[in-house]
Amino acid sequence: MRLSRYGFGLCSAAVAVFCLTLPIQAEMYVAGQVGVNIPQSLSNVQYSIGGSTLGGNDLSLQNSLIYGAKVGYYFDKLKWHKFNLGIETEVFNSQPNIKPQNLSIGGFNFGPQPGVDFRVLNWAPVNIVVRYQAGAFEPYAGVGLGVFYSHASSSGFSSSGTDVGLNTQLGLRYRLTNTVSVFGEWKFNHANINHYNFAGTLLNVSANYNANILAFGVGYHF
Repeated sequence: MRLSRYGFGLCSAAVAVFCLTLPIQAEMYVAGQVGVNIPQSLSNVQYSIGGSTLGGNDLSLQNSLIYGAKVGYYFDKLKWHKFNLGIETEVFNSQPNIKPQNLSIGGFNFGPQPGVDFRVLNWAPVNIVVRYQAGAFEPYAGVGLGVFYSHASSSGFSSSGTDVGLNTQLGLRYRLTNTVSVFGEWKFNHANINHYNFAGTLLNVSANYNANILAFGVGYHF
């Protein structure tokens, strides 16, 4: 199954579940988003087999496009002056491929290695968000858990993993009308990525994934 199809399916399921569990009141919104993923190198890379673990060098990642969607809900009763508390679910996909580079494991240098296709799908089931309503402008911030589905592939192997990490956001929304808005936001993602039985072997690989994301989108408010 291609990851992009997996992403859209998960997004649709998340939106449906989220909407069905909300009471019909206050303000709800849906939005699409696109942007750029600017990842740091995969760090604290470790290779484990048979109870032994060896460290490896950091692995550089490429910048990539991100795309996804979100559904949010602000509660009427959770207001204080111009501040308003809400919840949000979002999903977005990117492909920060591992660059061609030198590889070392346990201090042994394997020399230059080809690049690896690397996809990351992040689903944040529930972000806690707070906004400040200043007329048409709405600065906001949010934080929540992220479920990271990662997939690595190259000629001859394929490997996947699902891990829980951190998803944060800081943004500014502008209301074009009462129902239509545009927004820009910065996100930070962190997770410890684990791929077990890597490439069909007994080798387990883990690394820290950290990424800064700049996203822009359009929302519709009910």
